[in-house]
Amino acid sequence: MTDDDVAALIETIEQQERELVLGTFTADDAWRLGCMAVDIARDRGLPIVVDVRRGPQQAFHAALEGATPDNDSWVQRKVRVVERFASSSYLAGLRSRRRGQTFSEQHQLPFQEFAAAGGGFPVRVAGVGVVGVLTVSGLTQADDHALVVEVLTRFRSATPA
Repeated sequence: MTDDDVAALIETIEQQERELVLGTFTADDAWRLGCMAVDIARDRGLPIVVDVRRGPQQAFHAALEGATPDNDSWVQRKVRVVERFASSSYLAGLRSRRRGQTFSEQHQLPFQEFAAAGGGFPVRVAGVGVVGVLTVSGLTQADDHALVVEVLTRFRSATPA
C-alpha cells in the first residue's frame, strides 16, 4: 500500500465515522446490532467473533463456527484502542503508519494490550459522542473493518432517528 493509498483510506474511514452516527443506543439496540452482525456473518459462513459494548459493559458477544479464542483476544485489544482514541481501530493504525511508525511505537502502548487493526468501530450517538464499540475479529483487518461498517450502515438505515 502506497502513502497515497494510506492517505485515501484514512480519508474514507474518517468520512465513515462522520456518517455512521446513531440517534440513540440502548441495551436493546446493542443486542439488535450484534444479532444483525451475526446474521450477516452466518449467511456468509464467516468464522468471526462479534462483540458489542455499550459504555464499559459488554452487551453482546458471539463466537461463530471457526472462530478461535485468539479472536477474543484481538477483540479486547481493538476495543481498548477505540475506547482510548474514540476512533476505529483501523484508522488509529493507519494514522500511525502514515507517520512512519507502528501504533505501539507512536503511542508507547503494548501490542499485547492494544491492537490498532481493523475491526473495532466506535458507536456514536448524535449530540453525545462515542457511547459504545462494535468489534469483529476473524478476517483480514480490511475485511473486519468493512464488515463493521456494513453492519452499522444497515443498522442505521433500519433504526428510526
